[in-house]
Amino acid sequence: MQIIISPAKKMRVDTDSFAWKDLPAFLPQTQVLFDRLKELSYDELKTLWKCNDKIAAQNIQRIQTFELDRTLTPAVMAYEGIQYQYMAPGVLSQDALVYLQDHLRILSGFYGLLRPFDGVIPYRLEMQAKLAVGETKDLYAFWGDSLAKAFWSETDMVINLASKEYSQCVSKYVPEGKLFLTCTFGERKGDKIIEKGTMCKMARGEMVRFMAETRAEHPEQLKSFDRMGYRYSAEDSTDTNYVFIKEE
Repeated sequence: MQIIISPAKKMRVDTDSFAWKDLPAFLPQTQVLFDRLKELSYDELKTLWKCNDKIAAQNIQRIQTFELDRTLTPAVMAYEGIQYQYMAPGVLSQDALVYLQDHLRILSGFYGLLRPFDGVIPYRLEMQAKLAVGETKDLYAFWGDSLAKAFWSETDMVINLASKEYSQCVSKYVPEGKLFLTCTFGERKGDKIIEKGTMCKMARGEMVRFMAETRAEHPEQLKSFDRMGYRYSAEDSTDTNYVFIKEE
């Protein structure tokens, strides 16, 4: 059983908390993307990143000064988004961290597929970015089914805690006989279940933490998740979508 999550836009350099263990598996492809970004002008990069001048300047400096094999941060510590804050890897036990390394995978527009302790640099490149590389028109075409093939070679079951923008890199290529299970976190409003962006990110992080702390090995164990007021709803769930409803 493997877990997939999205990366976060906000990143940091942290070479003190934990040592990185390996270089990313798709580093040659990342180098191609890195070189492509270096070819773009300031205005082209700002448009690609859809950001303000301050963020553009920061990330252009990163492109100009960072190298892909130096001053690296473990991926799980490099991302600072809400999901990672609620996962709180910095305070997890050693056993829980070993679980993450074995079971958690981070999907990335820049790095492709990351293990928690793969060494990375700060970057800005979302999977949905319209970056043409060679004969490919965008990152979805650039990565194609390569991430899914690598992923499914490791497991027969995926627990999806990633956003649709990232999860489709795996969900579009599910081999016969393998399970792609999505966790949905929502609130009941009448006869509808409403998902709220920030709360979903928080809950996804909590679920990763829950799985690491309980060393979950089977999807049935996810049904006991009860953090942040969420409870598993059997009536709303299916074999491929576990729904957790936040109680009033």
